[in-house]
Amino acid sequence: MERTLDAQVAQAVDAWLRWLPRWQPATHRGRAAPCRRCFGSPLLSAAGLGADVPHGVQHGLSTRMKTIVDHAVAEYTARNLPLLQAELDQQAARNRARSYRPGEDLAPEYEGLPLDPDPVPGAPFLFTIEQLANEAEADVPSLPPLSAEAKAALRREVSLADEYANLVGREICSVLLGHRLRIQAAIVEFVEPQVEAMLAELTQSLDTPFGPGDFLSGPGATP
Repeated sequence: MERTLDAQVAQAVDAWLRWLPRWQPATHRGRAAPCRRCFGSPLLSAAGLGADVPHGVQHGLSTRMKTIVDHAVAEYTARNLPLLQAELDQQAARNRARSYRPGEDLAPEYEGLPLDPDPVPGAPFLFTIEQLANEAEADVPSLPPLSAEAKAALRREVSLADEYANLVGREICSVLLGHRLRIQAAIVEFVEPQVEAMLAELTQSLDTPFGPGDFLSGPGATP
């Protein structure tokens, strides 16, 4: 498994490095809730991406690493966990029956993010993408209920899948340690200059909040 993971992680980091020069700081309003995929991620810590790195940069890498974990767990489940595999097959068939699937086939940089921006107080949306997706899901019949015994057996297999996911995640963390230097070099080259430019622009706007003629008008102004 180690050699396979080595190659997969290297390919994923290579893909992220090819994307990174196209990254630009977001100009829209930030979200109040942290990203559950990236916040406190041991994978990002292993890669050397701390809290000072913009979330968009983090998300592109963490999603690629999560894809590797998901594929490994899917193979393990298909080989060893028949009950869980049958449940996943039914859920996959149910998902394919939905007429609207906006969260599928997204680029890694957008996968797992909320479908809609945070609402602005006093300016409600006429509709949201999440609302439309939920309506499409409601039109698909629910999965058949499970017996108590089947639920207990399924929980055991889910626990085994979780344990395997944690094992693969730890292996990926070890592999990522070997890529930290080139990841950090890319951050220095492509990310830090843009962040510094934003901070410089913000500092300039704070230092000069008024235009040249603003002090020459108004009550108490001197000619």
